[in-house]
Amino acid sequence: MKYEVILSIEFYLLNLLKLDMNKSGLSLLTAALVFAATSFAQDIAPKYSNEFLSIGVGADALGMSNAVVAGVDDVTAGYWNPAGLTEVKDFLQIGAMHSEYFAGIAKYDYLGLAKPLDDKSTAGFTFIRFGVDDIPNTTQLIDASGNIDYDKITTFSAGDYAFLFSYARKLPVKGLTGGANFKVVYRHVGDFARSWGFGLDAGLKYQLGEKWKFGALFRDVSSTFNAWSFSLDDQMIETFQLTGNEIPQNGLEVTLPKIILGAQFKSKLYKELYVKTELDLDLNTDGRRNVLIRTAPISIDPHFGLAFGYGKWVTIRGGIGNFTFIKNSDLTESLTVQPNIGIGVGFKGINIDYAFTDIGDASVALYSHVFSLRFKLSDPRSGDKKPSVDE
Repeated sequence: MKYEVILSIEFYLLNLLKLDMNKSGLSLLTAALVFAATSFAQDIAPKYSNEFLSIGVGADALGMSNAVVAGVDDVTAGYWNPAGLTEVKDFLQIGAMHSEYFAGIAKYDYLGLAKPLDDKSTAGFTFIRFGVDDIPNTTQLIDASGNIDYDKITTFSAGDYAFLFSYARKLPVKGLTGGANFKVVYRHVGDFARSWGFGLDAGLKYQLGEKWKFGALFRDVSSTFNAWSFSLDDQMIETFQLTGNEIPQNGLEVTLPKIILGAQFKSKLYKELYVKTELDLDLNTDGRRNVLIRTAPISIDPHFGLAFGYGKWVTIRGGIGNFTFIKNSDLTESLTVQPNIGIGVGFKGINIDYAFTDIGDASVALYSHVFSLRFKLSDPRSGDKKPSVDE
């Protein structure tokens, strides 16, 4: 089964539902740490590494099932395709998003900035956090005599953080732009485990005439390396040994490159009324995945988006993606697909976007309501204190 969000935090949530409070059962923390350790100790390049970076930012993109690599032209390009930052013309653009998943247990936050440096280049910054707070630590719940003491239950937080520093520039070829991200990733499980990771993304965009745009994102083009370290006390190590689990060891986790290719078509229908559509293909290089085109070593995951809009004022969006094969009770397979919808409104430099979308496997996860904001600010030195107005 394929999950959009497969990372250590999701494992904590699953175990939170399955937790068995008896002497032989694993504690939530024990299970989580074992998962984090084996995810790279047994395979230095596991599937779904740093998968929180595949969720996406901006309700406008989520409403189109993330099919935006070719057409993205605002502050969120720092995440989707840094080459798109060259289309930011405002003095400063700011983007923000907050959403909650798994009935509010997990929090996802995004903040982005984009600033043109001159008429050919733009700089950007993106911050992402996916975290779970107040996770029960039950390793001390049962003492050596088998007595349960609920006062010994403490809590901790687990979080994944990403910092993307972007630069984009128009290239000598007409219509062609390029961009890159330097990426810093920090992940932690309370005070017990933490890692630092570093990597690079690279992107290209090409505009052909007035209607066609093409894009390519080479995510983790250098591979992203996460160095994990663990800090376990003697009592926790004893708990691992008593439950027959391997003690986590410091190690290195590698995220393999992913290539995303996109093509967008946009055309005016009447005056400022327009339609745009985009098809993206995710080429995963970490082996066979349970997606629409399942091959090794590359699996291809398509997603498609469609939008109707009137100028910069109102946009209605829809998309399909997350094509997944699931096993039926009779051992046959069925193909499931995830539909997304959304709407956006803009006025005087402020855009509010909404998406009704599903993060995770479409057959079991609840749909999520996602809102995001974008602000376009004018140069205060120009004497115009008002935000820029969308034409």
